[in-house]
Amino acid sequence: MGRLFGTDGVRGIANSELTCELAMNIGRAAAMVLTDNNRRHPKILIGKDTRLSSDMLESALTAGLCSVGANVVQLGVVPTPAVAYLVGKYKADAGVMLTASHNPCEFNGIKIFSGDGYKLPDALEEQIEAIVLDHAQKPASPVGGDIGSVSAAENTVRDYVDHIKSTVPFALDGMKIGIDCANGSASRTAEKLFTELGAECHMLANRPNGVNVNDNCGSTHIESLMCFVKENHLDAGVAFDGDADRCLAVDEKGQLVDGDYLMAICAADLKSRGKLNKNTAVGTIMTNMGFNRFCEDNGLKFAATKVGDRYVLEEMLLEGYNFGGEQSGHIIFLDFATTGDGELTAAQLLSIVHRRGAQLSSLATLMTRYPQIMVNVDISAEGKLRFYTDDKVKASIEQAKQKLGENGRVVVRPSGTEPLLRVMIEGEDPDYISALANSVADVIRERLA
Repeated sequence: MGRLFGTDGVRGIANSELTCELAMNIGRAAAMVLTDNNRRHPKILIGKDTRLSSDMLESALTAGLCSVGANVVQLGVVPTPAVAYLVGKYKADAGVMLTASHNPCEFNGIKIFSGDGYKLPDALEEQIEAIVLDHAQKPASPVGGDIGSVSAAENTVRDYVDHIKSTVPFALDGMKIGIDCANGSASRTAEKLFTELGAECHMLANRPNGVNVNDNCGSTHIESLMCFVKENHLDAGVAFDGDADRCLAVDEKGQLVDGDYLMAICAADLKSRGKLNKNTAVGTIMTNMGFNRFCEDNGLKFAATKVGDRYVLEEMLLEGYNFGGEQSGHIIFLDFATTGDGELTAAQLLSIVHRRGAQLSSLATLMTRYPQIMVNVDISAEGKLRFYTDDKVKASIEQAKQKLGENGRVVVRPSGTEPLLRVMIEGEDPDYISALANSVADVIRERLA
């Protein structure tokens, strides 16, 4: 991770860690790094989620961009993948999304997309950091007519919804679905999208008030949707996070269908239609072992990357793959999008369910999930650095690996977005791996908290 950028942009507590001054300076630096110096007024899009702080940071970011001569087009509240798509459609030089994704309302963040709709590679993020933190390059200070302008795009929701609809080969006529919008960006788009696709929509958490984003709702708190789908005898449910770039599902029995299951269902369908490039699905080191076995049993190949949808995407672009994702529900359909898109994923999944005339619970039996325990350990910033060198922590992890042998996995990694270490252990016996995960977590707390 960089000094400003984590695995998914810049993130922090709004007005405390992520200040207006910092947002303005990032705007200046991003315009300098991402735009052609020969263009007098490069065009940069800004989207935002529903957090109260998004308006404040949008104003600061806009000021920074205009101060170096960039023209800003404000998209309003839209999903993150809408920004990535609209950068290309509106022929912009770059796009910025203000969101902290699945985090609580006090957090916010800045995600930046280049003119081709992709998240920035490490090298460009480092250039932005050097300008902001090291003053490596002095921003221009144009005056008069060389200062940038601000305008608002009028058809963002319509344009994005039409794009997602165009990817669905089979409508959802007659399906009854529950949709949890996490009181976030999907509140503007999801009901319109799925109603126009033909589904009967039952909406949850679609009334944002600035502070209720992800508050006991959405893909990180899916229990309400699980109960709702079962109690109301719906065909399925889908849940998004605050900026709608991830999706999890619930089957007709009220059971969770996480990102690994979604990948198995969609990969099998793509392969059956000859649409899965190189018969390969890309996941991460956190992808469940059951998905590996699913691939082996179904003639698919599996490529694993570091955690983070940006790394999944990098592998896909490097090797010519077109499908990948994460357990968290970041799924990338590269034929249709340049980033993870929750509503696109939901539309593809529900279309498969309807086209096959099957129940989601039946489709999910493609994969058998191995028990997996995740323990999050709060640590200090210094502890995050010491994690890589502390001998006792390394020894406890190695001991856990030896105990599991070939019957499981141990993955311990720093969070890219929060002050945490994540201890994940996978194996056949839930009680055994739980005890093992907690023993490793106890050592980490003692040494690094």
